[in-house]
Amino acid sequence: MSSPILDVVLDEFHKIKKLADKAIAQLSDEQLHVKIDEESNSVAIIMRHMAGNMRSRWTDFLTSDGEKPDRRRDQEFEDVTGTRAELQAEWEAGWQCLFDALAPLTDADLRRTVIIRAQPHSVYKAISRQVAHYAGHVYQILFLGKHLKGAAWTTLSVPRGQSEEFNRRMIARQKAGS
Repeated sequence: MSSPILDVVLDEFHKIKKLADKAIAQLSDEQLHVKIDEESNSVAIIMRHMAGNMRSRWTDFLTSDGEKPDRRRDQEFEDVTGTRAELQAEWEAGWQCLFDALAPLTDADLRRTVIIRAQPHSVYKAISRQVAHYAGHVYQILFLGKHLKGAAWTTLSVPRGQSEEFNRRMIARQKAGS
């Protein structure tokens, strides 16, 4: 049975991941680890943090605290070692936890209560928190990617100065489909 609410949520998570993946793909292995200052995170650190958060929040989502006792959150913000492939595998595994947890949910589950850091949340609120959390970090990745690539960055949205043309194409596509 399809759920309009959960379909929208899944669509948003897929869009968020796709944006991040496209930005990450533009960066060299070295650029993944660049911090713009000592207080900033690199793309690799953000990826590791998000993966750790996803593993913790979405594993046994409905039945255990979303902050797992084996999570070492502070370590997620330390410089990342290992290969790009290892980092990418950790990233993909985190997203898989999320998608596996959401797939079986129904609208009725949205009213259930889950626990995060010993605090009760409706499933709907817990999901909404994570959409905002992940989107925020993905926009950090995009900002860093654009900064690091400079003029070589390939935009992931409507390019500057092309809004009117983009809108014309969208309207024409809509008219052709109706």
